[in-house]
Amino acid sequence: MNYKNIIKNFLYFFKKKNHKIIYSASLLAKNDPTLMFTNAGMNRFKNYFICYKHPKFLRITNIQKCLRITGKHNDLYDVGKDKYHHTMFEMLGNWSFGDYFKKKAIKWAWELLTKIYKIKKDNIYVTIFSGDKKKNLPFDRESYKFWKKRIYENKIIFFDKKNNFWEMGETGPCGYSSEIHIDIRNEKEKNKISGKKLINKGHPLVIELWNLVFIEYFREKNGNLEKLPQSHVDTGMGIERLCMILQKKKSTYDTDIFNILIKKIENITGIVYGKFYKHDIAIRVLADHIRAIVFAIKDGVIPSNKKSGYIIKKLLRRTIIYYYIFLKKKKKFLYKLVKCVLLQKNKFNYKINNKEKIIKYIIKKEEILFFKTISKVTFKIKKIIFLLKKEGKKRINGKIIFKLYDTYGLPFELANFIAIKNNMIIDQFSFEKEMLKQKLRSKQKK
Repeated sequence: MNYKNIIKNFLYFFKKKNHKIIYSASLLAKNDPTLMFTNAGMNRFKNYFICYKHPKFLRITNIQKCLRITGKHNDLYDVGKDKYHHTMFEMLGNWSFGDYFKKKAIKWAWELLTKIYKIKKDNIYVTIFSGDKKKNLPFDRESYKFWKKRIYENKIIFFDKKNNFWEMGETGPCGYSSEIHIDIRNEKEKNKISGKKLINKGHPLVIELWNLVFIEYFREKNGNLEKLPQSHVDTGMGIERLCMILQKKKSTYDTDIFNILIKKIENITGIVYGKFYKHDIAIRVLADHIRAIVFAIKDGVIPSNKKSGYIIKKLLRRTIIYYYIFLKKKKKFLYKLVKCVLLQKNKFNYKINNKEKIIKYIIKKEEILFFKTISKVTFKIKKIIFLLKKEGKKRINGKIIFKLYDTYGLPFELANFIAIKNNMIIDQFSFEKEMLKQKLRSKQKK
């Protein structure tokens, strides 16, 4: 089942259950001062949950582009190292605003996974909130009752507030959640250790797939929970992980979401994916980041030195550093991947205007500018290394590197790469200390 059909089956399954299919919102979080980017499918529905606004449709389904590179939800530094984290991902979701609740949400989730997607029942585990006496929150008996009708009791696992009580923030709508996990290990591995013991343990092949959130409370500033006038359902399932499971892959990067893009990177760089660990990390970073960059620019986030534009600029520069250092590519080429990213989305049920030329132009311009910066700071850091070596020193003060970062935008990764090549060590502690000082100064200015 390919990416296109997986989406189609999800949306039309819920359409048959009287849900209105809507388009993805922008990656740029609009009319929400608490967020810079859309990081979850529910962001746009906050006001419905707390009854500030009344929805036109009580049942909604969609696939939402999400970006997690800032704030509490930040997956940036996991990307590339493992085979299933992403900065930009797409979340399949279904919502009920004061209409159906736990019974139907659980029933339909099970029906979709086992009958439409035909995932083996033996590979499915579910988690339920175990309760919290200190917070006066009882065990989620209702979810347990509905799951018990569909799945063996030894496949139901109980977790605390950290895993199975969803909260938007310190205040705001919240409620119990029930997560669906899938074990895609081979039989030999399953016989060695039960999947039950690996849930929420970070195993790359025993992963959370779908989170069913049951919003029924509002967290007040004083910490008290108030019952909302209506109960809501908010679910989210990452299409990348779902593709990995249904296409019987061990990595989201091996699915048809990424394989055309990875082939293009291989053709440009001459480096084959799957042969060398460090190359593989870099190629995964490139494949992931270019999707995030392209769609952020498409949604109006132009790389700059301010707010969301600065985050995308940093992401773009991080991507360049990865191909410059690890793939030994000293010329711009990211802009050549834009068409590949957009073509896939045009092909698969996406509303995309013809923005290819402008996105290419913006990325190419940033690449040219950053290569000039790299050339300038490489010369400066080599001069510093030469002088330090002359004095018989092998350590570079982090303050010096921070100054180059602050003045020219020299990323620490590049500085570290040059230092190691010249048998030098950067004092990372003093660099990070300067970074922290700068952050504090920025907060004070605000």
